[in-house]
Amino acid sequence: MKTFAKIIAAAAFAAALIGLSTPSQAGFSIFSAFHVQPKVNATVSISQQKMYVDVTKNGLTQTYVWNVSTGKSGFETPTGAYKPTWLSKNHISKTYDNAPMPFAVFFSGGYAIHATDAVSRLGNPASHGCVRLAPKNAAAFFQLVAAYGKGNTEIVITY
Repeated sequence: MKTFAKIIAAAAFAAALIGLSTPSQAGFSIFSAFHVQPKVNATVSISQQKMYVDVTKNGLTQTYVWNVSTGKSGFETPTGAYKPTWLSKNHISKTYDNAPMPFAVFFSGGYAIHATDAVSRLGNPASHGCVRLAPKNAAAFFQLVAAYGKGNTEIVITY
């Protein structure tokens, strides 16, 4: 029992160092304070027409590199850092003639990362601004975001 009391005292001391009265007042247990959430970091390189996905869980990172198609001339993909806003497994575009957008991960307004059946165009700008992936890769990315959460996912679009 003395060991457990020492753990509680150490957690309270650590909480005081970071400005919290006690771990329970901060809304977490002494053990969850040290738990690292899994993360999904997706970086889309417009110049390379690649998407780099780093999945970090339990201190280990797995990286995927996939060919993409981003926006063609006049329909540029917006650059910046985003959090996913919503997911739609079987989305249909209301803007572009009911075009299918399966496994859509929306990140800014109507812009999404989604599957395409035009896989021969991957590696070249071809979309109206969305980021297109091969269906199996779009499904994998969709599942990662769904499993680890929109809040634990970051999407960065760069030139």
